[in-house]
Amino acid sequence: MPKKAKNLRLTVRPDGVAVVTFDTPGSPVNVLSSGLLAEVEEMLDTIEKDPRIKAGVLFSAKPDTFIAGANLEEVLAMKTEKEASDFSRRGQALLNRLEDGRKPYVAAIHGAALGGGLEVALACHYRIATDHPKTVLALPEVMLGLLPGGGGTQRLPRLIGLPKALPMLLTGKRIRARDAKRMGLVDALTAPAGFLETACRAAVDLVEGRLNPERDDLALPDRVAALGPIRGYILKTARESVEKKTEGLYPAPFFIVDCVAAGLSDGASAGYRKESELFSKLVVNPGSKNLIRLFDVMTELKKEKEPVEPRSVKKLAVLGAGLMGQGIAAVSLPMNPVVLKDVADSSLGGAARAIRQSLDKRVRSGALPRLERDQQWFGLTLTLDPASVAGADLVIEAVFEDIGLKRKVLAETEAHISAEAVYASNTSALPIKEIAAKAKHPERVLGMHYFSPVPKMPLLEIIRWEKTSPQALATARAYGQGQGKTVIVVEDGPGFYTTRILAPLLNEAILLLEEGAEVRELDRAMKKFGFPVGPCALMDEVGIDVAAHVSKDLGKAFEHRGLKAPASLGELFAAGYSGRKGGKGFYLYPRERVREKPVNDEVYRFFGAERRPVDPAVAAERMALAMVNEAIHCLGEEILHSPRDGDAGAILGLGFPPFLGGPFRYADSRGIAALSGHLEDFASRFGERFAPAPLLLEKKKKKKTFYPA
Repeated sequence: MPKKAKNLRLTVRPDGVAVVTFDTPGSPVNVLSSGLLAEVEEMLDTIEKDPRIKAGVLFSAKPDTFIAGANLEEVLAMKTEKEASDFSRRGQALLNRLEDGRKPYVAAIHGAALGGGLEVALACHYRIATDHPKTVLALPEVMLGLLPGGGGTQRLPRLIGLPKALPMLLTGKRIRARDAKRMGLVDALTAPAGFLETACRAAVDLVEGRLNPERDDLALPDRVAALGPIRGYILKTARESVEKKTEGLYPAPFFIVDCVAAGLSDGASAGYRKESELFSKLVVNPGSKNLIRLFDVMTELKKEKEPVEPRSVKKLAVLGAGLMGQGIAAVSLPMNPVVLKDVADSSLGGAARAIRQSLDKRVRSGALPRLERDQQWFGLTLTLDPASVAGADLVIEAVFEDIGLKRKVLAETEAHISAEAVYASNTSALPIKEIAAKAKHPERVLGMHYFSPVPKMPLLEIIRWEKTSPQALATARAYGQGQGKTVIVVEDGPGFYTTRILAPLLNEAILLLEEGAEVRELDRAMKKFGFPVGPCALMDEVGIDVAAHVSKDLGKAFEHRGLKAPASLGELFAAGYSGRKGGKGFYLYPRERVREKPVNDEVYRFFGAERRPVDPAVAAERMALAMVNEAIHCLGEEILHSPRDGDAGAILGLGFPPFLGGPFRYADSRGIAALSGHLEDFASRFGERFAPAPLLLEKKKKKKTFYPA
């Protein structure tokens, strides 16, 4: 092994096993790069030529990661298809050499084996993994708009069969160690203690014939699935499913199916060629670039710190045991004891059942050891007693969106907590300044806006007002990051950022209904644009009462810009339509399972005009540009601190199409001048609410973009 190697270490044991240790310098995880590939090539030369070496074990020096995939900065920097194709072909050739080598290789997997990391393991002759919650295997490239470029689309179906491989390739789902063993993805499980020694013994057994790496043990259904007619049906069904789920907006899953099909029908060599060809097309695709940038931004935001030290949170109090409160408690229990306080036993009982079921589900999946489950469960205190919050370092209030109630709860809580404790309101729109108006210690009050369902939604929007102390902000940010959230910090104001930019989109949907648009057509138009759910379905989900309340309040705040809230939404709620929770809203929600929920035609009487065709592309642009323009207003008014935060918030909190990069990336890609002109045209046709934000006009005048070109 050359002395210049930076990413690898090679140690030859007395039993003839070469331990190849991956250790990317200056990084908490191992990543595949051009430099590492060169070192692996030299390592293979050394192992093949050294007569002392009988076998190799690939091992990681990182505590909880085998290899976490490719260096995304390097992928992002690729400008041409040739660059990407050369990178893919080099990786394929290297892993083929590993697979075809005369000396066997064992992949010793502890922690995450993701993307290129799993592709490396797939090329080995034997895979042994630790039976540990942190050991997960996945090919998540599709989530970045890419496909596995190192042979993963070819080796995975051969190893575990087409029916199991396609879901892994098309969803990026992480497979835990026990499931990986059951499906044949790994050959053996072992305990973390003595793990390397176990892997080395397996390597010796391979050499001496006590382990046979050759496999022909696919289950009968998997062998049948490989037959031509059945295989064709499975691939056709996969393409149809991808089309339905993606609206054809994401090319990566279609390309993945093409690669798998090429390998199964024309052989591995053809499959590798197709994989390299389509990988290169995706690397230069603007949508893939945006997805990679989003991943990078999420990583940045999860590490970002305030300039002062946060308060240590040894006890958390959550006020309100509804869906939001129980969700906040659930994601906090791994960190510290939690007091969950409510005014009703029934709410506490429901929260207890939901949290316990969630913990048990994680145990069954292998994500949580039983001991940790029990520790978290016994760390939860359910109470009606206001004094139980005493000693809490952080209090998160999650009661109903009513300013009077929130002030009352704050005053009640301040009687029991210390002057240093941080108090956060989980509110989506109520100004923090108003909530904290009568607080004894207003400097410790801020907003922590979670999104529902809390355990699944990645964003946390922290709202700072003029009196919030640096330590209170630092505490909230650090705690949110500890919960696994991507945190953005915004300034106080009507609707903050996310709610404020969502309101114009929803209002535009109501105006389109008043012009004669149909509910389902509006929702389809927005899904075709790239949103995961349409505006009418979204209002049903959040509650028409909540949507009407927020729309009315924000309409008053921005009426001077032509954003007055339509009265019809409030009238709809007043007539008893509350959305999914009430069984009827824009759609009907029958108890029996239906393939597609029916539109509630009764709602049309609230929107005046008779139904008539509306251009879906124009409708989608009206709704989307209303959001984009409002985001630019927020940046210009310094509610937002950066385009980066605005894009992350819109994508992770509201479902703005990730492949478009967020409102600001989208504005740049449309062209600042072109977007400004489009908004001016809409303003002349549909109303002054579309007048371009002053910051957009300033960018146009100075010929600048939101991001450096």
